[in-house]
Amino acid sequence: MTLEEIINGCKKNNLVHQKALYDIYANQLFNLSLKYCNSFNDAEDNLHDSFLEIYSNISKYKNRGSFEGWMKKITINKAISKFKQTIKNYPIENGIFKVMDEEITLSNLEISLDSLLQFIQELPNQYRLVFNLYELDDYSHSEIAKLLSISEGTSKSNLHKAKAILKNKILEFNQKQVINGI
Repeated sequence: MTLEEIINGCKKNNLVHQKALYDIYANQLFNLSLKYCNSFNDAEDNLHDSFLEIYSNISKYKNRGSFEGWMKKITINKAISKFKQTIKNYPIENGIFKVMDEEITLSNLEISLDSLLQFIQELPNQYRLVFNLYELDDYSHSEIAKLLSISEGTSKSNLHKAKAILKNKILEFNQKQVINGI
């Protein structure tokens, strides 16, 4: 089956085509959900909810632009909507983050991708969302501000703080590796 046939079958609510679409994109959209959700279980729920929305709105897809991009946008928006529902605009903890002046390049460090992703996942929720949207999914601060109902300045500040936290975590990790002789 081609992707076009699968999409057309999904528009007719054909279960075989819906399963084929799920089989092709579930892993990719689950990994995307993991970037925006607090836990593995939340990411599974987000994937489920995203596919329900994809199936129910697939007739709105007009073959303009990337179908995969359209599904990714739905998945990200679902995760952000859930995030917005779980918070009541309480301020992010006012911690003081020591910002290192030195530039970090990953090629200089011995850090696995899994460790780096874990550090990103450990960021405070709003910092993680802004970091992922800006750095990993190429959203602008203006787009992030609209999605998260914050100002552009807050988006920029959250990104800066997220980078500071990540930089410190990476440097601490690297120092531990050197001390342990790894």
